[in-house]
Amino acid sequence: MAKLKTTFFCQNCGSQYSKWQGQCTACKEWNTITEEVIQKPEKSDWKAAATSSKRISKPLKINEIDTSQEARLNTVDEEFNRVLGGGLVPGSLTLLGGEPGIGKSTLLLQISLKLPFKTLYVSGEESMKQIKMRAERINPNTNNCYILTETKTQNIFKQITDLEPDIVVIDSIQTLHSDYIESSAGSISQIKECTTELIKFAKETSTPVILIGHITKDGHIAGPKILEHMVDTVLQFEGDRNHVFRILRSNKNRFGSTNELGIYEMQGSGLREVSNPSEILISQKDDELSGNAIAATLEGMRPLMIEVQALVSTAVYGTPQRSATGFNAKRLNMLLAVLEKRAGFRLGAKDVFLNITGGITVDDPAIDLAVVASILSSNEDIALQKDFCFAAEIGLSGEVRPVQRVEQRILEAEKLGFSTIFVSKYNKISLKNTVIKIQLISKIEDIIDLIC
Repeated sequence: MAKLKTTFFCQNCGSQYSKWQGQCTACKEWNTITEEVIQKPEKSDWKAAATSSKRISKPLKINEIDTSQEARLNTVDEEFNRVLGGGLVPGSLTLLGGEPGIGKSTLLLQISLKLPFKTLYVSGEESMKQIKMRAERINPNTNNCYILTETKTQNIFKQITDLEPDIVVIDSIQTLHSDYIESSAGSISQIKECTTELIKFAKETSTPVILIGHITKDGHIAGPKILEHMVDTVLQFEGDRNHVFRILRSNKNRFGSTNELGIYEMQGSGLREVSNPSEILISQKDDELSGNAIAATLEGMRPLMIEVQALVSTAVYGTPQRSATGFNAKRLNMLLAVLEKRAGFRLGAKDVFLNITGGITVDDPAIDLAVVASILSSNEDIALQKDFCFAAEIGLSGEVRPVQRVEQRILEAEKLGFSTIFVSKYNKISLKNTVIKIQLISKIEDIIDLIC
């Protein structure tokens, strides 16, 4: 019997070592290096069972490459299409990660059941009967989705050769194992080998493959970091398990923007697409309350109206607290310093709490003005009018700075029924015949005069 070849891998970053050591020199983590058995001497191509011929790639001039047949595949899910950049690209590999129980399998099963193409859904975590029970709640009438419960890649490729699906979904990459690697499923070497085989299959057959990936306790995709470099698109499915809303983000996309956002609502019949995110990001209330302001922000190409809530109170324990949920705490401290220095508000001895409703995190500087308005509203205990909204950045000298694509923000606010939007005086606005009133301001003192 031939001696098995082993090597050492860091379970955190995937770095390879010839011998064991206590600390990984790449990621500086301790006790993460483990020994794994690597591949056997014989290794064949993924399609060896189907054909023995191998295609040899030849270099072509870039203007000779034909892309006419590479049209994106419509997933019949507007939110998923938006995040991908318009649909699935043939031959692409997409990785979807998220917390356990957040709805990754439900999302991809729902898309697989709705697709008009022949789809193979491969599950290594559930039985066919379990998947059928969930499918009956989502979309029981479909003839295009095939279910396979298998974890061995060689068996999966044999079924793919027989079925010839248009799209392949793998749930999940951590459960697959290959005969060419001796280590257990989920190990660094197994994940790399299985992903390499899937990439080779996807590129050679122009079949899009979607992978589900587990995440670690730190929120990163489990396995080697190289996994995220190997795939074409990395999607993150976020949300609070105690709430019904889910957010789909793109962390990497070779074929589109990484700033797009998709929003879903978890229901008993599956995930509902939320075409108007403002319905969940703005609280529905009858009474006018202080400390609330509406900001016009952008996520990718999509304008969103979000609600900013602030609470300013006297510091009880002597040391003032600064807390921000969904907003950069350092930027909050900066805005408070501007208010104290430029506008004369004594907030240094007060607690300030800030919250972005809906559970999303916003890093758009255009919400600065709404943050300042909500803080002033809570500090003076004066409620802002419900049909006011804000879209401007605040500078360190107290000036109100212009923001990009302000006209798109104005039109979104007008569509949702807001009467007045506060923007920077230095924005170039060419809109005409708008119903909404555009209030131009140049410094922070102007907003104080208008709302206090």
